[in-house]
Amino acid sequence: MKLIRIALLCSTLAAGAAALGQPPSAAKALPAPAAHLPVTSPAAAPAATPDAAAEDALPPPSSAAQKLYSAAKADLLQIRMLLKNGRSQSTVGSGFMVGTSNLVLTNYHVVSQMAIDPDVYVGEYVDTDGKSGPVELLAVDVLHDLAVVRIKNRVGTGFFDVPEHAVKLTQGQYLYSLGNPLDLGFAISEGSYNGIISRSFYDQLMFTGPINSGMSGGPSVTVAGQVAGVNVSKRRDGELVSFLVPIRFAQELLKKVALQKAAPKDFNPLIGQQLLAHQAAMIDRLLDAPLDLKTMGPYVVPVRESEQVRCWGRSNVKAEATFTADTMACAMESAIFVSETQQTGHVSMTHQYVRSASLDPVRFAALASTLFKADNLGTNKDTRLSGPICTEKFVKTKTLPLRAVTCVRAYRKFAGLYNFTLLTASTDDAQASLQSRLDVSGVSFENGMRSTRAFLEALGHGSRK
Repeated sequence: MKLIRIALLCSTLAAGAAALGQPPSAAKALPAPAAHLPVTSPAAAPAATPDAAAEDALPPPSSAAQKLYSAAKADLLQIRMLLKNGRSQSTVGSGFMVGTSNLVLTNYHVVSQMAIDPDVYVGEYVDTDGKSGPVELLAVDVLHDLAVVRIKNRVGTGFFDVPEHAVKLTQGQYLYSLGNPLDLGFAISEGSYNGIISRSFYDQLMFTGPINSGMSGGPSVTVAGQVAGVNVSKRRDGELVSFLVPIRFAQELLKKVALQKAAPKDFNPLIGQQLLAHQAAMIDRLLDAPLDLKTMGPYVVPVRESEQVRCWGRSNVKAEATFTADTMACAMESAIFVSETQQTGHVSMTHQYVRSASLDPVRFAALASTLFKADNLGTNKDTRLSGPICTEKFVKTKTLPLRAVTCVRAYRKFAGLYNFTLLTASTDDAQASLQSRLDVSGVSFENGMRSTRAFLEALGHGSRK
């Protein structure tokens, strides 16, 4: 399966593990150098080296960028998460003052640690003059990766005036992203707007320009200084392909802040509610029509191809192999960031058609059993999820007998959310096996059952009615 590697732009301490030979998490962009050394999710990327950092350095700004930065710098902030015990730095991102208020916009993933574990983490800001102070978390929008914090003893100059209506942009229009890349200091990056990306579940703006780790939560503005979006991520497998959260989502979050009487004391129930809303929309979209059917040998398998879900296939062709395996895998190209170690709101499905002309039925059965990976689905030691509760049955669809294992894990912090895994293997042929897997993360129990049932019922033998 081809993986789309999206790097969130917040630097974290876990990146330091990569420098020590341990793989960093994939949801991060290049880590900050020096002592600012986490985990996020999708796939791994190499640790930054001096050469890599030099290659990622931002180009010299134009005169327009220089003027913008000079006018905006008083309202730019670095947002840091600190361990309460020892006040050591854990993550680094950016933010910006909203109008003439004491409110600051940033990304949710920048402040996720203090949102989920407020007894362990606190936040602080550092401005372009080096002055610092505490931040108070007021609101989060996990689905669009936004947050609002409040600071004391200062207000914005009014440069970043978030308008009531979204800024109208045209293809190729210059944008300027600001923030604190690689924890090296505040900077401005020039690029251009190149449309709305619909492959993620929620709209994002494509910014064709360099944005580096540490710039998460910083603003991206037009040459006139209008805020068009908020820096959020970049593609690891491309050059100058970055993404912004459209400012309209920040406008909606600021309106909620204006109406709330006090900040929530515990953000976990609110995050859980937002994730439940996401999963309802995600499963409805996934199952709004019958699953698409593809042929693998004599079998028919369900897939879903859409703007959010992509499918990829491969086959082993080794001459010395005692069996042949064709694989088809489909997965959503985005997920919802919850914490440094957890992403959710994701669906993937995999089918493997295995057959052999040289293995006898006993040896092939042993092979098929080995390939049927019904273990390693987690333990009770996981602080995010309960241990898996699995059920195994031999079932038959309209045309195909199957061995089926369903495993469910509950979220510890977010009531009503579960991860579902369905594993199936055909049992109709002594020298061939169709093995399928469905993973659905962050769904209600009802929607988990609904998804696995639709997947299971769509599996079949193409030559049988």
